[in-house]
Amino acid sequence: MRCKLIAGNWKMNGSVECIRGLLEEIRKGAVTIPSVELAVFPPFVYLGLVEQQLSGTAISWGTQNISEYASGPYTGEVAGQMLRDFNCQYAIVGHSERRALYGESDQIVARKFAAALELGIKPILCVGETLEEREEGVTERVIERQIRAVLDLGGIGSFSDAVIAYEPVWAIGTGKTATSEQAQEVHSFIRSKLAVHDMMFPADQVRILYGGSMKPANARELLAMPDVDGGLIGGASLEAKEFLAIAKACG
Repeated sequence: MRCKLIAGNWKMNGSVECIRGLLEEIRKGAVTIPSVELAVFPPFVYLGLVEQQLSGTAISWGTQNISEYASGPYTGEVAGQMLRDFNCQYAIVGHSERRALYGESDQIVARKFAAALELGIKPILCVGETLEEREEGVTERVIERQIRAVLDLGGIGSFSDAVIAYEPVWAIGTGKTATSEQAQEVHSFIRSKLAVHDMMFPADQVRILYGGSMKPANARELLAMPDVDGGLIGGASLEAKEFLAIAKACG
């Protein structure tokens, strides 16, 4: 049985004051949802504060990005070992915004995935298609390519301690909505590609999150799908009541 994971990606939002309040509310609410794993992903500068407030709780935390390099002249980047100093359990890699706004290729994403694994940080690999790609009918081809880059670099075993997040980019901030059936179709495809690559690999144990504007209003229906193992939550994760409501929908 795969434990549901509800991960809150705060993106470039927050302040010391609001994060303290947000985490306090999440801590209180989390004790009522023991069967669901909660994780938060703050901007780099707040990792120390998050570690301080969440240490000793069942709530996980991680980073929104990680450098492919261990150290060196890479101004503005943050290395994996630095993130380990703050006990990050997860690292988001290949988020659609990193791919689109900062030009991260599949190969760069694969190297970041590997860098996280090397330090015992679980990568959350984001994959997904744009509106143009969906309308062209190449969704599966795009996602297979994104997964293939990781397989080519690290092999199927690299997914043993990783999470995948499906982001239908076309359903984020566009006014369009992915149905639960559309989400399930892609999640099932992702799991099947892992299984086909190696029939001995336990693909049924890999958690696949949905990252297409999950909110309390649509969470229950999405989370009821057999291959949807949680959510990578954006805006709704900045409000404790909404974030916790999504987690409660897992039950």
